[in-house]
Amino acid sequence: ETFVTDHAAVPAATAPRPRRQSTVSRRVRKGAIGALWALAGILLVLLMWELVKWVGTLVSLPFNTNDLSMPHVWTMFSGAWQPEVRGSDTTVLQAVLQSAAYSLLIALGGFIIGVSVGLLLAIVMQRFAFLERGLLPFVIASQTVPLIALAPLITGIGNRISIGPVQWSTTYSVMFIAAYLAFFPLSVGALRGLHAPTATSLELMRSYAATPRATLFKLRFPASLPYLVPAMKVSAAAAVVGTVVAEISTGVRGGIGRLILEYSREATSQPAKVYVAVFGAIVLGLVAAGLVTALDLYLTRNLPKESPA
Repeated sequence: ETFVTDHAAVPAATAPRPRRQSTVSRRVRKGAIGALWALAGILLVLLMWELVKWVGTLVSLPFNTNDLSMPHVWTMFSGAWQPEVRGSDTTVLQAVLQSAAYSLLIALGGFIIGVSVGLLLAIVMQRFAFLERGLLPFVIASQTVPLIALAPLITGIGNRISIGPVQWSTTYSVMFIAAYLAFFPLSVGALRGLHAPTATSLELMRSYAATPRATLFKLRFPASLPYLVPAMKVSAAAAVVGTVVAEISTGVRGGIGRLILEYSREATSQPAKVYVAVFGAIVLGLVAAGLVTALDLYLTRNLPKESPA
């Protein structure tokens, strides 16, 4: 069978694949719809913000709705284009973007460390049941420690660490705290995913005389993907939260957390600056989760997709 074109007959094997094209277009259309819903959600939040301010002028609310506490949306947008310091060529938006990029690098390092530790813990706990019973309660209890109290402690201990020419710095402390928050969602999600294969699948691997390592990479890891990707998104957001809070607690310069702390001192004169920095931290978390989503799409681009019912 051949397909006839204007120039020559094209073999059927080289003809375009409508199924693959339809799959790609369906994913693009789904992504566009998701982006539109996200935009609609942002617009709804902005409208609710202005609605609350308007209601505050009519009735007494349990919180302040004046322009110092809740600036208008257009005030915050215009404040992003104001000079950061009087007479400076750097705008508030540029300073926020630079600080957010610096914090993103720290959060990325903490995310990689946290994901590696969490995945290793999940593999060990899945392989040895007694370690799961012994370690899992401590993994859960580790997240109950107040981060604000933990950050100065880690900084104080880390400043005394020196390995050859490498001297521990406050930046490493911030990265460690980011990893501390990032490892927990990944370890719990990966552990659940590694236990996801059915008894039939495990019995089939045993019938093939598969080693535990082969079972891990050929069966358990592929089965854990639906659990790993959401856990990685939560870990990415947690790494950003840990970075911002650690920057505020330790006072490390250059990051978005420190910028929020500095702008909060000018809240009485320029309240819009604080909100621009806060929005920068929010966007930073969304970017981190978006990078994980992009990685998921790249790694699973050749896997078969389930057609919608």
